[in-house]
Amino acid sequence: MTQGPVQNVQVDLAVAGCGLAGVASAYFAAQEGLSVVLCGSTGGLVFTSGYFDVLGYAERGNTTPLSDPWAGVEELSAREPAHPYARCTPTEIRSAMREFLQFTAEAGLPYADAGDSNFQACTMSGLPKTTWAVPQTMRAGVDMLQSSLPCLVVSFAGLKGFSARQFAAVLSSRRPNIRAVSCDFPGMEGRSEVYAEHMARAMEVPGACEKLAERLRPHLADAKFVGMPAMLGIHDCDAVCHNMAELLGCPVFEIPSMPPSVPGIRLREAYELALSARGVMLLPRHKVLQARQGGNGWTLDCGARELECRVEAKNLLLATGRFLGGGLQARRTGIRESILDLPVHQPEGRSMWHRLEYFDLRGHELNRAGVQVDDACRPVGVDGQPVYPNLYAAGSILGYQDWIRSRCGTGLAVATAQRAVAALREQAV
Repeated sequence: MTQGPVQNVQVDLAVAGCGLAGVASAYFAAQEGLSVVLCGSTGGLVFTSGYFDVLGYAERGNTTPLSDPWAGVEELSAREPAHPYARCTPTEIRSAMREFLQFTAEAGLPYADAGDSNFQACTMSGLPKTTWAVPQTMRAGVDMLQSSLPCLVVSFAGLKGFSARQFAAVLSSRRPNIRAVSCDFPGMEGRSEVYAEHMARAMEVPGACEKLAERLRPHLADAKFVGMPAMLGIHDCDAVCHNMAELLGCPVFEIPSMPPSVPGIRLREAYELALSARGVMLLPRHKVLQARQGGNGWTLDCGARELECRVEAKNLLLATGRFLGGGLQARRTGIRESILDLPVHQPEGRSMWHRLEYFDLRGHELNRAGVQVDDACRPVGVDGQPVYPNLYAAGSILGYQDWIRSRCGTGLAVATAQRAVAALREQAV
């Protein structure tokens, strides 16, 4: 097969990785007037629930959720100075999150945040989740959990991964007056399997809300809330949710369901459009095949499998994630960073990667592996000095943190992205 022509690009910043950390890095850099290329697949976003966490649990092994994430961040930073949150103040993290929420709203996905506290939000299992910000389409679910007013939860025949009966059964031990019903989705009757994304896109067709409301009205009875799996549109979900609430005469809320999730698809499509509108060049199906540092910048060979685009960048920011995102690789000899083979904080040997008990409340040391950085979010070597002066890292690739267990994924991604971009600008001045 003959290789096609290679595209050549010159930018101030190349961001490797298109998860939340990569998106946030590209956004903050574009806001600073930098030219940016974002390389990687945004497909990882479809695995998200749509909730934005700051900090849900403070200590390793502590199962009590935090009511005040900001006090928790301050305590965590003091207790674990190597944690990435220690590179930022709570004020900086809050500012970064609010700016990112504003960007997300401008992209067409408005969010509600809990201010100085955390929300308890719905999950598909029926158990509440501690988080800081939720899509507006899920905000009424937070109110429902705090109320004892009657609630109807709806599932749809053929939709896998969400059961209204299970949701109601689990939640009924914590909250009374909850009923479950299953019905056919209008236009998809009799199918053995239906998909949330197809339903969501169908909900944006004129008349779809009216048909669904008509199907649900016989089941309403005295319900003061109606919950259903996340499928109320893709590009105008807030309007669809509001329309359904008006038609049913009570607040309507979405519940995150199994990936690929509709909230994740919304984020992916909204961010791609919003970043392009801000001048960010997207290489969504490319990965960094090779990176070379020379002179005053970086040369990146990017492509799906072979070289398709060569990027000359003054700075490089790694937001490649951990094992699922490909930023880290687990090998028999240890854990390595996948693009530049940077030093990785990790247990001394494979025998120390995991604890004996899978559900050990302290977590597994493997999940705290990652790249160590300085206060400017630059990866450092064993001597504590930056490996390269124009190399930065943000998000879950950073070591000394277990973002899944502590529920800090979005806050970690956004705060370290802003910190890295701010340091980059300071370095350039």
